[in-house]
Amino acid sequence: MTRPPLRIATCRPLPEPDVDEDLLLEALRGAGIDARMVAWQDTAAWAAPVPTLVRSTWDYIHALDEFDAWIDRAAAVAPLWNPPSVLRWSLRKRYLLELEARGVPVTPTVLLPRGDPRPLSAVAAERGWDDVVVKPEVGAASFETHRLRIDDPAADAVCARLVAARDVLVQPYLPSVEDHGERALVWIDGAFTHAVRKTPRFAGGVEQVSDALPISAAELATGTAALAGFGDEMLYARVDVAPGPDGVPVVMELELVEPSLFLLQSPAALERLVAGVVRRL
Repeated sequence: MTRPPLRIATCRPLPEPDVDEDLLLEALRGAGIDARMVAWQDTAAWAAPVPTLVRSTWDYIHALDEFDAWIDRAAAVAPLWNPPSVLRWSLRKRYLLELEARGVPVTPTVLLPRGDPRPLSAVAAERGWDDVVVKPEVGAASFETHRLRIDDPAADAVCARLVAARDVLVQPYLPSVEDHGERALVWIDGAFTHAVRKTPRFAGGVEQVSDALPISAAELATGTAALAGFGDEMLYARVDVAPGPDGVPVVMELELVEPSLFLLQSPAALERLVAGVVRRL
């Protein structure tokens, strides 16, 4: 059965390999969908009224205004998944503060606006933190993500360099990411499908992930709370969690724009994603 064509938004060159790409293309084409990867920066390619699945647009963090304009341009001619409102909400990680206000367990977070003169040591001392993670509010693939000890003489300088150029998040380092590990909970078309364990990753590092893992009841509760209120229009999500000091899983990131979905680890998740696309087409 022949179905309408589909564009899959990516970027070229990719900053790192996308292990989901070939699997997804093959599965979509196997379902009769003419699916093609198209770089979001390829202006001429987005005039045609073809639905778009946003996937590996990983360089948008360096051109946020242009990416924001692309969302409007793509959505003006055909459906965009995830939809614009969801994408925009997730572009800036200050969403953690909104989730916290809603009562969702999150990693404690301080937002330092660009140009904030406060030294990292003072910000951390106010919270009683001596081991922190500092990262851009808009980021992907651990870009400029640093673990800093407050007693390190260089810590203030690292944070000041980041804050001079962008809004920055400061969070306590969670030791649980080393033993239990950070868990990426994959959600597709209305249901969580699987999780993987990710090793801690900082600037310049390489991420390592496990095979598919079951999602615990506590992780499911946190993930469900994080996604509450988004509605049926969302196609995919990834909720990254780790146990907080009291053992309750806290949201580290809520990825709704271009997360790896670890489809290689779960054929059932790949099947569910394709079925969700088919239904929307």
